[in-house]
Amino acid sequence: MIKRFIIYGLLGACGEILWNGIGSMMKGDLNLTGWTSIWMILIYGLAIFLEPIHDRIRHLSFFIRGGVYTVLIFVGEFISGFLLREILGVCPWNYVNKPLSFYGLITLTYAPVWFICGLTFEKIHDFLTKIDYILKRY
Repeated sequence: MIKRFIIYGLLGACGEILWNGIGSMMKGDLNLTGWTSIWMILIYGLAIFLEPIHDRIRHLSFFIRGGVYTVLIFVGEFISGFLLREILGVCPWNYVNKPLSFYGLITLTYAPVWFICGLTFEKIHDFLTKIDYILKRY
């Protein structure tokens, strides 16, 4: 479980750096400056809790599964951002100036991103499960 937590955390942080680097490029930064916060490794690591949900909803349609992940990711993003803001006084992201923002902690404009991330998570989860199976056999 700890290995997967670390894998999800590192994959999420790398994905965020890539996302921000592409965003920098779209703003004219040819350095493709990407960034994240160390806190994000812990937050993305929480994807470990999506594994049992994936196993239970695997039979549902693509759209329903993606919708479930979108809602759960929004909930996780809101709660983790709220806790960081309450405990540390700062949150690594700030959506205050984004449209459809809720307390600056989530923005509904990211729904398609979280939909795709959730479905990508399924592929990663299945891959890690296969790797575990292979390693346990030998």
